Amino acid sequence: MDLIEEYRWRGLLQDATEGAAEMLRSEPRRIYIGFDPTASSLHVGNLLTVMGLVHAQRAGHSPIALVGGGTGLIGDPSGKAEERKLQSREDVERNALGIHAQLERFLDFEARTNPATMVNNLDWLGSLPLLDFLRDTGKHFSVNALLGKESIRRRVQSEETGLSYTEFSYILLQAYDFLALHDRLGCTGQMGGSDQWGNITAGIDLIRRVRGAKAFGVVWPLMTTSSGVKFGKTEAGAVWLDPARTSPFRFYQFWLNTDDGDAVRWLKAFTLFSSAEIEGLAADLKANPAGRAAQRALAEDVTRRVHDEDGLSRALRATQVLFGGALDGLSADEIADVFSDVPSSEVAGTELGGEGLNVVDLLAHTGLASSKGDARRSLEAGGIYLNGERVDSVERGVTHQDTIEGRFLVLRKGKKNHHLVRVRR
Repeated sequence: MDLIEEYRWRGLLQDATEGAAEMLRSEPRRIYIGFDPTASSLHVGNLLTVMGLVHAQRAGHSPIALVGGGTGLIGDPSGKAEERKLQSREDVERNALGIHAQLERFLDFEARTNPATMVNNLDWLGSLPLLDFLRDTGKHFSVNALLGKESIRRRVQSEETGLSYTEFSYILLQAYDFLALHDRLGCTGQMGGSDQWGNITAGIDLIRRVRGAKAFGVVWPLMTTSSGVKFGKTEAGAVWLDPARTSPFRFYQFWLNTDDGDAVRWLKAFTLFSSAEIEGLAADLKANPAGRAAQRALAEDVTRRVHDEDGLSRALRATQVLFGGALDGLSADEIADVFSDVPSSEVAGTELGGEGLNVVDLLAHTGLASSKGDARRSLEAGGIYLNGERVDSVERGVTHQDTIEGRFLVLRKGKKNHHLVRVRR
């Protein structure tokens, strides 16, 4: 597989250094991408970078995932309007472990011919003598040239934030990473988002100056939605790969709700579907946009790879609940997640003791029915559901036995009008 051409048709090629295509075609290469351990989990914005390594491995190259345990203590100014908050070594180490576990879902570390490798730059930066670094690395960088780098120039010119010497040094440290991987693992390529161009070319220059060797870089565009919003940004914040931060249901919903104008682009960028498969989904989307086949295929594929079949199964089950499906098998936490955006109210647990609270009174209390009369009419018409099951009697009492783990009751009027009742203890 021609990796450059694969990136190009998938919309993942922004730029490449001179000779990159030829070097990738000439022989299998070791290629690295860095991950900044600012959190214990990657988010969907990182998936483009992860897929860059996935395609490289599929093309026969050996991917190297570098977790910046050392550079994470400094912070990369690229693409940032202000200086990052410095993290402790303990935080960085914990975050690095979390990222390692997530990357194992995408990369094959046991491949026979081109296994993926994971490294932590704290292994060499943590013991690097300052004077040696300044003498052997710093002397190869002109301050004037560094000030010309976009990531540095923009911050230096900012009257509000400026740029500390700490972050100014980051580009040298990343260049040193490239040199270290070249020496240790024979790495000749680095990839990343377009905001990393200055860092990548600095490493290429250092390898050329110090080792007289040739290296290359490839960058992909910073993705934005068809409405111009940075990909992965939502009103609720980041969409994480860690199910403890973003549930499989929320993760699935993020992809399912992709705008029609972005669906085909995201299928190319975030799945391994072939060109023919994507063309078929694109044609279906055009002919029947209401069917959302492209979005469903996208959501299922990415959720499956991030959360396995079990996570996808639970996400699909939770999604069905929103359209009147049974609640069987969903935990109270999942119920809270699925119905976090629907109207809710509280009822005291004491009211559910004994024969419980009459369902007519409950419907009127929650506001799901405008009055007790409205509640009776809806019940007699068969339009009221408790925890997914139709309520067939106006005399029905709602008790503790009806609650989901003693925490919730889920009422539904009609097909989609849900109401979550929180049981107050």
